[in-house]
Amino acid sequence: MTDALPGLTAASRPAEPDADPRAAGYAIEEELRAALPALLGRPPRIAGLDEVGRGAWAGPVVVGAAVTDLGAPPGLPGRGGRTVALTDSKLLTRRHREAFAEILPGWLTGHALGSASPEEIDELGMTEALRRAAIRALEALPEPPDVVILDGDRDFLRHPWRVRCEVRADQRSVSVAAASVLAKVHRDRLMADLDADFPGYGFADSAGYPSPAHQKALAESGPTPHHRLSWSYLDDLPRWRHLRRHRDPLAGEGQLSLL
Repeated sequence: MTDALPGLTAASRPAEPDADPRAAGYAIEEELRAALPALLGRPPRIAGLDEVGRGAWAGPVVVGAAVTDLGAPPGLPGRGGRTVALTDSKLLTRRHREAFAEILPGWLTGHALGSASPEEIDELGMTEALRRAAIRALEALPEPPDVVILDGDRDFLRHPWRVRCEVRADQRSVSVAAASVLAKVHRDRLMADLDADFPGYGFADSAGYPSPAHQKALAESGPTPHHRLSWSYLDDLPRWRHLRRHRDPLAGEGQLSLL
């Protein structure tokens, strides 16, 4: 765990006996609310941040930002009378993600999305593209947050933002889980809209990730205007490798892993 705020560390807390093990909670937010009032003179505004599309071959990278009032998060009716809890979007079915995306905007006290295009990713690298997408999301919130919870162990936001990095925050923080769902649903819909204009690439199913259909279409028809041309997949496509864009090697210094 990387903690960009000195003195703020994640506590080990046992789960409630009857808690859904997949449900995101407020432990990280509670620690921040306990630590920051002395610095700010008031309770902090906390935003959860999560990205989607980092490892895709096509489409933008999208960052979601979400702010809650620390109230009980919404749930969905599940099988056998059980409740489907809000958690990391990857752990939810598409149907449940879509359902949460409908109710979260009315429940959250603030939410926004930001994105960076394939052209920006090619020109700037993923780290800077993520930073720009995140700042666009944060600046679109109704009020600027005092601290941001980032999913992962790398602070790609940097100064002047106060950042708390937490591995698997999308499974542990309600704020980050909500941002994860909103970003995922938004990007999936965007990629599905491209499917009609570029049939065969499987954008509606794979969202620009390297599925077998996507790889076959690339080999036969080459990249679309929505593909990232600095990605190494082009090196494996003899007919299209001349389209590969190469950045200055120094521009890749400090880049985040795509995995």
